[in-house]
Amino acid sequence: MNKINILWVDDEIDLLKPHILFLEARNYIVTKARSGTEALEEIDNKNFDIVFLDENMPGLTGIETLQEIKEKKANLPVVMITKSEEEYIMEEAIGSKIADYLIKPVNPNQILLSLKKNLDHSRLLTQKTTSNYQQEFRKIAMDLSSVNSYEAWVELYQKLLYWELRLEEIEDSGMFEILESQKSEANTQFCKFIDKNYPKWFDKNSDAPVMSHTLFREKILPQVTKGQPTLLVVIDNLRYDQWKTFEPILSGIYKKEDESAFFSILPTATQYSRNAIFSGLMPDDMSKLHPNLWLNDTDEGGKNMFEKEFLDAQLKRLGQNINYDYFKISSLKQGRKLVENFKAQKEKDLTVVVYNFVDMISHAKTEMDVIKELASTDKSYRSLTQSWFKNSPLLEMIQQAAQLGFKLIITTDHGTINVKNPSKVIGDKNTSLNLRYKTGKSLTYEDKDVLAAKDPKSIHLPSINMSSSFIFAKGDLFFAYPNNYNHYVSYYRNTYQHGGVSLEEMIIPFAVLVPR
Repeated sequence: MNKINILWVDDEIDLLKPHILFLEARNYIVTKARSGTEALEEIDNKNFDIVFLDENMPGLTGIETLQEIKEKKANLPVVMITKSEEEYIMEEAIGSKIADYLIKPVNPNQILLSLKKNLDHSRLLTQKTTSNYQQEFRKIAMDLSSVNSYEAWVELYQKLLYWELRLEEIEDSGMFEILESQKSEANTQFCKFIDKNYPKWFDKNSDAPVMSHTLFREKILPQVTKGQPTLLVVIDNLRYDQWKTFEPILSGIYKKEDESAFFSILPTATQYSRNAIFSGLMPDDMSKLHPNLWLNDTDEGGKNMFEKEFLDAQLKRLGQNINYDYFKISSLKQGRKLVENFKAQKEKDLTVVVYNFVDMISHAKTEMDVIKELASTDKSYRSLTQSWFKNSPLLEMIQQAAQLGFKLIITTDHGTINVKNPSKVIGDKNTSLNLRYKTGKSLTYEDKDVLAAKDPKSIHLPSINMSSSFIFAKGDLFFAYPNNYNHYVSYYRNTYQHGGVSLEEMIIPFAVLVPR
């Protein structure tokens, strides 16, 4: 390990000899400077890892020296040391991006702690995070063998995401590979859990989680009150981990009142899950009660054209007279237009905004090489969506909503998963095209790779004809036809898809926030 070079600037540097000997005994190299001018000369001639800078010096003051240092080497950490506790000095130093702030008299251990914090932070964080995850790994492994309720699956998935985001910070590839294998095992067990329990969730009086078709009645409606404007944002395709990267961006303007997970229905695809949210019905019931609004997979036309009509019908069925507006945003131009006119929404009890950007990223990733490069992993996919959110009309809209006193609800219709492995399937020309689920008759498939619903009505899905069935891909699999198999596989592998059974697609976020 290379020795650390410290520049210590103090007009009474000789009085600090014990501190300097203390550091040198620990293999730090300390260069002394008696003035700001001398310090700047040293910085011109030598590379330092950190500077300890006295605030109160004759000639060039500590603050003036700090500003000059930052002009020369913006990323060089500077620790300000001062006798004064006056607030304006602290504010000026902090505003100039100091790394730390110490009040005289300082003792050697304070200096050592500051060095560790600023220079060893990354190594210490890596060691601590790795050590903590190794302990947690054993607990998660034990939990995986015994998880038997939807609440426990939500908790386990949130725990895996917590560690994924922590390990991402320290960039320990070895630990990350271990986590990835644990996530893969978790998805294997989760698919077994869904296969066994999902049909039971529709039984009368069953212990079922909040799902797409019950979300509005059970979670959204209780938040809507007369005279209190509420903004409901449904971001298509938003995974739980993406929500966790958005959350800090909102923390300055909104505080979280509630956060929970709910389960997307199967298929985890927009025409099923989002229509279920707005209609309050399962797809089989939508097709029966609203045949003019529902389209099956093989029908021509857009499958999500009537969300507002579905919501009108649900509100009427629930006896709710809510003054609301509905907007669907699928382009930058539409987003900008709503931002420009957003103040008018203050008069509404509920403003519903469906935002399609994340879905567009996942489709673009499949079709555009540049997006494939930018979102090649879950980490980069999170980063891309976070960057979009920071610069989007949606964030401007939310900022306006906070200023106007809106309550904010953020949720989604389903998640998405990076598909890695193909599974062969054969169907007739009327088989649906989605890569993560198929519906049709006479489907041939690998039993071990799918969850099959031979009687769609058992899970409240419509049958296109008498012998129709549904199959859902497990984990990170995607369906591929034998014709032109290799080209098809290479084109779709490592793209983000949805419609199947995985933690990422089914366990999705619901958050309620109030203005700060």
